Amino acid sequence: MAFTLNSTGFSDALVILGAAGIVIPAFARVRVNPVIGFILVGALVGPFGLGQLVPQAPWLYYLTISDPDAIEPFAELGIVLLLFAIGLELSLKRLWDMRALVFGVGAAELALSGALIGAALLALGQPWTGAFGLGLALALSSTALVLPMTGIHGPVGRPAFAMLLFEDVALVPIIFILGALGGSATLASLGSTVALGFAVIVALLIAGRFLLPRLFAQAARAKNPELFLAASLLAVIVASLATSAAGLSPIVGALIAGLSIAETDYRGEVESITAPFRGLALGVFLITVGMSLDLGSIAANWQSLVMAVVGVMLVKTLVTFLLLRVIKTTRGAALQTGILMASPSETTLIVLGAASAAGLISAGTAAFWQTVTAIGLTLTPLLARVAKDLARRLEHGADEPPEQANIGTVIIGFGRVGRMVADLLRAHNKPFTAVESDIDAVAAARKDGYNVLFGDASRPDFIDRLRLGHAEALVLTMDDPVLSVRLTRRVRGWVPDLTIVARARDTDHAAELYRAGVTDAVPETLESSLQLSEAVLVDLGVAMGPVIASIHGKRDELRKEIKQAGALDREPRLARTRLQDLNEAKSL
Repeated sequence: MAFTLNSTGFSDALVILGAAGIVIPAFARVRVNPVIGFILVGALVGPFGLGQLVPQAPWLYYLTISDPDAIEPFAELGIVLLLFAIGLELSLKRLWDMRALVFGVGAAELALSGALIGAALLALGQPWTGAFGLGLALALSSTALVLPMTGIHGPVGRPAFAMLLFEDVALVPIIFILGALGGSATLASLGSTVALGFAVIVALLIAGRFLLPRLFAQAARAKNPELFLAASLLAVIVASLATSAAGLSPIVGALIAGLSIAETDYRGEVESITAPFRGLALGVFLITVGMSLDLGSIAANWQSLVMAVVGVMLVKTLVTFLLLRVIKTTRGAALQTGILMASPSETTLIVLGAASAAGLISAGTAAFWQTVTAIGLTLTPLLARVAKDLARRLEHGADEPPEQANIGTVIIGFGRVGRMVADLLRAHNKPFTAVESDIDAVAAARKDGYNVLFGDASRPDFIDRLRLGHAEALVLTMDDPVLSVRLTRRVRGWVPDLTIVARARDTDHAAELYRAGVTDAVPETLESSLQLSEAVLVDLGVAMGPVIASIHGKRDELRKEIKQAGALDREPRLARTRLQDLNEAKSL
């Protein structure tokens, strides 16, 4: 088969792989969420971006997606694989345990949000059938964006997953009801579809229990990763086709396939081998979302669009928050979940198309709300960050530092390094106060008996409240080289005699910390490299004496490098006292 350079498939693949391999890493360097990156790429290379300039500049053909409809199947595959991955993380028992949350809170959230949005549209002059269809469409939330950010566990992930799962199951009944209102479907056909779908799901679960272990056992015996991948995709596609043939959504079949494989011994292998395909396919979906953004139309109707986006998001946030509070969810988790569930969904576009095809809404109305949906999806990653910060403040605020005159050693950053420092201080009866900005880490540390405050060390007002003038020492263990240098410089400015010990990434970072004013900087990569070198030399049969001499020689060399780079008047202390060295010294 001939394959020319100007083929549509070749140029579209070039753009997608270029976005995944070049553009997204560039966004990551400036800390832009990859989700936003893919959406921005879609807006740039789509028909409303550079694509409209192709007639004037034909060379842009190779930098744009000339046929958006051609990549839609790959976008749908991304959503299918996402639900498959979710199924792998679940089990049938866990799903059964969540039935009250799925069919209780999930059903109530969809019904109340749809009713309130529909009532508002009815008051604005929309016919009741159109208001009903739009209310249900806009009440849906994005499975493809929310679940990768929340997971399916925890106080936020669990209720979010339950509500999204109910929405995915309810998608087909919603489409049938809209068709019935438009005269293209009947309630009898809806009943037969639900019965057939239930029978197909049961059949898939039974077949998966008996056939999948044998299928993957054969692939495992062949010791061929490609066979594992082929078997995994076969299971997903067969299950999706089966539920589609029964009138259900293909994502339901993908979820069933994941659940069935999760009950086998091959879950971990399947999960790892399909991960790259899931990520790339989901990226294609996000690019299609970006391609639907018509910046010219948005600029012309920005006031109406802003009101629509804000209105929909406020209603859904409030409904979700109140429902979760009713079932005793904490305020922070309820607010975070509500904000994450606020934007419309990729399935909103499907329901809008069904409502338009049934004649319930006009093509212009459908296009307007499609733009609202695309904007909402674009805002979701930004809202996720805002929601997390608001939840932290609502739950805990920033803890006040202790009032005593001497607060001991202050440890900023309570990960694995900070916890180790605290353990050794506690072993020698030295008081300490730790600070951590991750509220989950704070809760876990307090549960284990550590004195840890919740607070953001990047905020000058919080650092001021720590009263470091009364501290014995300051230990900086956070994995943020810029912040550690800035904190050192700031604290040294008003507490010139305070002992400051900082974790450094390497010798260059250590030199920068010394210039900022630390008492000691400990390059983590340096020490681990020296210890690894010592271990391998001893294991290779080199005598301990020459090994220790070479290690000390290397330390001396690195001391001089740091002294020169940091413009120090003394050599930094890099040597670490070891029990073996103490024993050797005692024997002399």
